[in-house]
Amino acid sequence: MMAPADPRDRSPLPAGVISDADHDPVRPAGRTVRDRVIDAACFLLAVGVTMLALVDGLAQHIAPVPLAVDLVLGSLCCLGVWLRRRWPVGLAVVAGVVGVYATSASGAALVALFTVAVHRRFAVVARIAAGYALVPFLTLLVRPDVPVGPWSQIVLGVAFALAVLAWGMFVRARRQSLRERARRVKAEQELRVAEARQGERNRIAREMHDVLAHRLSLLSLHAGALELRPDAAPEEVARAAGVVRDSAYQALEDLREVIGVLRAGVNRPDETPEGPQPTLADLPDLVDQSRRAGMTVRLDCQTDALAAVPAVVGRSAYRIVQEGLTNARKHAPDAEVAVTVQATPGDGVTVEIRNPCPGSTGTVGIPGAGMGLIGLTERATLAGGRLEHGPTPAGDFRLWAWLPSPIV
Repeated sequence: MMAPADPRDRSPLPAGVISDADHDPVRPAGRTVRDRVIDAACFLLAVGVTMLALVDGLAQHIAPVPLAVDLVLGSLCCLGVWLRRRWPVGLAVVAGVVGVYATSASGAALVALFTVAVHRRFAVVARIAAGYALVPFLTLLVRPDVPVGPWSQIVLGVAFALAVLAWGMFVRARRQSLRERARRVKAEQELRVAEARQGERNRIAREMHDVLAHRLSLLSLHAGALELRPDAAPEEVARAAGVVRDSAYQALEDLREVIGVLRAGVNRPDETPEGPQPTLADLPDLVDQSRRAGMTVRLDCQTDALAAVPAVVGRSAYRIVQEGLTNARKHAPDAEVAVTVQATPGDGVTVEIRNPCPGSTGTVGIPGAGMGLIGLTERATLAGGRLEHGPTPAGDFRLWAWLPSPIV
């Protein structure tokens, strides 16, 4: 039963090349147009050799019965050429055995030898070639009525057979090289996709670190205030509890969203993550959240110029301000924080966060992994900018970043 036709049937490439690397070598993929053309050419070649054998037999006055048997066997071998891709070794063996008696089967035998050289390993090809080398000597024993040709004709026939054998082995080596190249290209493509997918997940992780760190620091600060001031006014307790509830709810929503993205897989690495994507226009809301948490924040930004900042640059600047407020809330909760954002046409976006350096007893004990500033430095570098952070001679802690922006 023949294998079903391959949907890539119209390809100009041979089926042995376009088939998968792990495809069964005995049953190659469906034949292409190129394969059919080659099969037809091989069949016509075998038929042409059979016709030459008929002409030669008539010229040598071979008896009609042996000549007819010779032609019938040769014709059957010619028809077998159409099965050469399915049973190459079987056709070669049958053509070799028939060729001992029927000289008209020599064309089909050469085609079968070429097919075996293309589709089978060298050990099989060597056995078939050794068997074919014995065919002329066996023919002398079986067909004494066939006259022996001149030595030049014998040498030419051997050279032609060797050329066919070498050509088939060359085609096999070339196809193996193409398959190996295709496997390498596929492996490299899969590696690039995996790297892009991992890079996208790392980017999502950085985004969620910034978001969750900000919300959880708000939650921790208000929970600590409720713990330290149990006698606070009911209004203050209710306001702090509301902030705690809102921060916890938003943190859970953000976490649920990113987990959903990671579980589903990032099938399109060029897409932006589904998590929250704020811009510089959201800076006032971010500062208001910190103020409601009890921080003293002074914001100085040019809202008109910020509207022209691209979304990618604005998101990076927003994350820098968010991380700066989070760090200030962790290490200097009672200090005033100054946030300055400037967007100068042709000069990019500059972000600066300043707060007094914390003392030895001024922290609230909110744990941190120490990766926020590292992630911000990487984000700014990838955007083509730079980031600086550290204490100043005036006793402040300064977080400064510059991001290039094509503002017009």
